[in-house]
Amino acid sequence: MTVTRLAAWLAVPARWYLAVVFVGACLHKIADPRSFALDIATYDILPLALINLIAITLPWIELGTGGMLFAGWRVRTASFLVAVMMAVFMLALLIALTRGLDMSCGCFASQGAEEEDPISSLTVLRDLVWFGLALFVFAFDRGRLGLDRWLQRRSA
Repeated sequence: MTVTRLAAWLAVPARWYLAVVFVGACLHKIADPRSFALDIATYDILPLALINLIAITLPWIELGTGGMLFAGWRVRTASFLVAVMMAVFMLALLIALTRGLDMSCGCFASQGAEEEDPISSLTVLRDLVWFGLALFVFAFDRGRLGLDRWLQRRSA
């Protein structure tokens, strides 16, 4: 088995892992967009006029992207979206850490759970790993075990 072929097979569990992460991350945000809006506002980066829009739309983008990754549908698009989101999240975290903010990252819990989801250099490192996994999936996933492969075979 070649290295590229092995990487293509390893990209499948990486894709599924990212799917679980993104679906898990969006659930509390969808359930309580008001708390998520407060999380976004605490970063003090975005104009107030955009906070509610982001708080309402971003979790659904995360859910859709996670679903696409899990199903293996438009994997390159979904993994690219994950990489972009991770880059934006890391930038926000770095800005917050530079400012010395003591807060929840808002990733898997809201402000009320700072002890469960605090920002730190480990949060940035975790996001960097997920960013790398997204790039790995983008580069190597060839739609194995997913809708992309099934649709490709069906149209042939």
